Amino acid sequence: MAKSPKPPAYIAAHVRTVLKNGGSAPHTEEVQRFFKHDVQSRGWRAAELRKVAKRFRRAILAESGLPYLLLVADQLFGGEVLEEKAFAVLLLEGMTKELGRDEFKLFESWIDRVCSWADHDALVHYLIGPMIAADDAYLTRLPHWAKKKNTWHQRAAAVSLIHSTRQHKNFDHIRRITELLLPSDDDMVQKGLGWLLREAAKANPNEAVAYLMTIRDRTPRLVLRTACETLPDATRERVLNNKAAAVADRHRSTRILKKKT
Repeated sequence: MAKSPKPPAYIAAHVRTVLKNGGSAPHTEEVQRFFKHDVQSRGWRAAELRKVAKRFRRAILAESGLPYLLLVADQLFGGEVLEEKAFAVLLLEGMTKELGRDEFKLFESWIDRVCSWADHDALVHYLIGPMIAADDAYLTRLPHWAKKKNTWHQRAAAVSLIHSTRQHKNFDHIRRITELLLPSDDDMVQKGLGWLLREAAKANPNEAVAYLMTIRDRTPRLVLRTACETLPDATRERVLNNKAAAVADRHRSTRILKKKT
């Protein structure tokens, strides 16, 4: 008789023990410096955590398959320890081509479990974002997130489009989400939106700069500064300053955008 696999909770508990025993107290203190609020951390460095996650992934897939791996990851993302959530994402990193609508719904439900920008960005950037870039059907969820009065859903609406813009895709959706998020005064949302627009400016500079010129007078300074970080000096100054020319620039930028559509 074949031996029944251990419950996913058993494997998750084993992972938690490994993370607890293999952590570094001094590094835990270093990790805390990146956060404004207290976080629970085991003090693992990212490279080592990824190595251990890959070993667990190989063993779990060989023994029990992808559905079981997802169940283990779901258990781990339910906790509050930073490395446990990161481990859940790392178990599935690079496998999004094998996942579908059910898994996307699962990952979307994880947004409600987010405790910090770190586990948020791991989830959204490494799992949700690649799925959105690969399948336009998931784009319909982003406006719903952007309209929620919730920091992490709003940040997810922006960060989830970074893979798309790097692939020169979905710029219309980037503009739509930007318009929905511009009124936010939430620091985490503004940083996420700035990150998205910075990546858009790197991947599609002409289109992105033209758009930035049309919104610069109503864009929070943090968002605008972040969006311009990688632009040439002269272009960055043109976006951030010279407000006397704002009307002329806006008309010129609008014409450029219309040609694209």
